[in-house]
Amino acid sequence: MKKTKQLLACLVLMALGLETAHADYTLNLMKGVTQLSNELYDLHMLILWICVFIGIAVFGTMFYSIYHHRKSKGHKAEQFHENTTVEIIWTIIPTLILVGMAIPATKAVIDLDKVQDSEMSIKVTGKQWYWEYEYLDNGVHFESHLDEASEKTHRVSSMDPRNVPNYLLNVDKPLVVPVGKKIRFLFTAADVIHSWWVPDLGWKKDANPGFVNEAWTSVDKPGTYRGQCTELCGRDHGFMPVVVIAMEQDQYDAWVKATLDKQNQAPDLSDETRNTLMAKGESVYLKNCVACHQIDGDGISGWFPALRDSAKVTGNMDQLIGFIQAGTSKMPAFKKLPDDELAQLITYIRNAPALGNNVGDEIQPNKITPKWDDDE
Repeated sequence: MKKTKQLLACLVLMALGLETAHADYTLNLMKGVTQLSNELYDLHMLILWICVFIGIAVFGTMFYSIYHHRKSKGHKAEQFHENTTVEIIWTIIPTLILVGMAIPATKAVIDLDKVQDSEMSIKVTGKQWYWEYEYLDNGVHFESHLDEASEKTHRVSSMDPRNVPNYLLNVDKPLVVPVGKKIRFLFTAADVIHSWWVPDLGWKKDANPGFVNEAWTSVDKPGTYRGQCTELCGRDHGFMPVVVIAMEQDQYDAWVKATLDKQNQAPDLSDETRNTLMAKGESVYLKNCVACHQIDGDGISGWFPALRDSAKVTGNMDQLIGFIQAGTSKMPAFKKLPDDELAQLITYIRNAPALGNNVGDEIQPNKITPKWDDDE
């Protein structure tokens, strides 16, 4: 009786779960938006139907024989040991089938590696836990992090993921590519093994530290295409999505120009209000610090120290600046942060109620002085 009640309870919970599930379920591969992905889909369907036909033939023959040659109809089992002709036939036929399947499969594998004659190249570096993109032909270079809404929601139990569009599948800066161009990707990693995957492109590729893997694509139509890291790359593995936006060439050219103009601009070092520093500082914190120090600043015991009531955080301002810029064996050096973002971050971690700190001070971007030496 107890097991029956447990089973009924599980069935009820499953039924309730189905009502709130929002994932898109599918029973087959997707065709994607590239010629390569369509070729892979066609190959998949070819192999699938061959397997279906073999299954029907084998199991049909087996069930027919069992039914029509059963003992109740007076049939007696034949006693024989071997038949050379039959053995030759059932060796040759599967061999021919495998060869027939191998020819299109080999062609598809070769096509996957045809990176020659690419019209542009993009270097993709996997990091815990975000992607770094570098356009080798035009100098565009940026990091792509999980979007702020998803970052907050998955860390705060009171927030409802159903209210977040594209929950855990959205980023602050997507990868932008032109349609109709052959694009070569070069994949590597800075720490552990990652894997870059966008289903609409038809393939995924590992990013390994110390190695460079290549792949290519040519997107046929404009749109937004989403994917994820498919390698278990650490505790926040599920929070480093991939977003690719394909644009017409003229729109892409305009995006490149705007991105380069912004990228080449010097940081805005003008004074900001306390509220502005805090608001922007939260965004910088969510992008760079929350994975280790957590949304409430309590850190991870034994691994990453708490920021809450930390003497290093609430103590001398200049020492804190130098510490963040220099990093430690566990914390990367945040020399990459421009002075405005560093000022916003420091003001936030010293005064954010969510982190339990309230020093009551602030620092303006024009007051940041580098505390590290490029020659070290």
